[in-house]
Amino acid sequence: MTEAAAALAGFLQARPNLLVLTGAGVSTDSGIPDYRDADGQWKRRPPITGQIFRGDPLQRTRYWARNLIGWPHLAAARPNAAHQALARLQDAGRIRRLVTQNVDGLHQAAGSTEVIDLHGRLDQLVCLGCGDRTPREPFQQRLLDANPDWAHHSAAALPDGDADLDNLDFSRFVVPPCARCGGLLKPDVVFFGENVPRERVDATFAALAASDGLLVVGSSLMVYSGYRFALAARERGLPIAVLTRGRSRADDLQPLKIDAPCAETLTEALQSFDAPAAA
Repeated sequence: MTEAAAALAGFLQARPNLLVLTGAGVSTDSGIPDYRDADGQWKRRPPITGQIFRGDPLQRTRYWARNLIGWPHLAAARPNAAHQALARLQDAGRIRRLVTQNVDGLHQAAGSTEVIDLHGRLDQLVCLGCGDRTPREPFQQRLLDANPDWAHHSAAALPDGDADLDNLDFSRFVVPPCARCGGLLKPDVVFFGENVPRERVDATFAALAASDGLLVVGSSLMVYSGYRFALAARERGLPIAVLTRGRSRADDLQPLKIDAPCAETLTEALQSFDAPAAA
C-alpha cells in the first residue's frame, strides 16, 4: 500500500462518520478538465460571472455558443474510480453526507445518494423570468436548430461544459428563449460571483455538525463556498483531511494533507478495511 493510501485509510478507520466535500479533481479522470493548477492558480481565463451572464447579451451569447460545443463532451462523461469508491464508502455507512462543488452529476451516476450539489447541476436549466426548470439535453437540439451552421464546429473541452472556441463571430448566434414565458435561460448552476442557495449551505453545516470529521477530495478550496466548511470544521475541533494534488487553501488549517491522485488513493485505501473494494 502506498504511503498516501495508508494515511487516508487510517483517517477513514478512525472516523467512520465523515462529511465528504469534493471538487474538480474527482472528475478529471472522467475527462472533465479542472480550473486550477497545482498552485491553485487559474489555468485559463476565469469563467463567466453571473453578473456578466445576465447583463451582457454578447457575452451571454458567447457562453451558449461555447456550451453548444462543450456540452456533448460533459454529457458523455462517466463516473471514474473516485466516484465509485465514495459511493461504496457511503453504502458502507461511513459517509454522513457527500457535498460536491462539481456540477456534472457524476456522484449520483456512481450511486451516491442525497448528494448536496453545492453549485447546482449543469444538466438542468432555469428560466430567469418565470423560474421554470427543464432538462438541458433537449435544449441542445433547440440550439442546433437555431444555429445549423454551428453543427460542424469542434473544440477542445474545458471545465463544466465549456469549449475552447474563440476568434469566431458570436453576434449572430441565436439563443432560444424559455418555451414557457420567453425569458432568458441559464444553466441551473451557481456562476462565479453568485451566492450558493441558503438551503444547501445550511444542509452542509448540519451534516458537518453531525459528523466526526471532514474529508476534502479533489478540491483546492480556493473558492470560499467550499472553504467555509473547512473553517467551520476547525472551529468545531473536527479533524480535516485533504486529498488533492498540489496546494489547497486549507493547508494553513493543518489538515492531514495527502498530495496524491484521488481515484487510485481512494481505491487502495478502501481495500484496507471491511468495505466493498472499488472496481
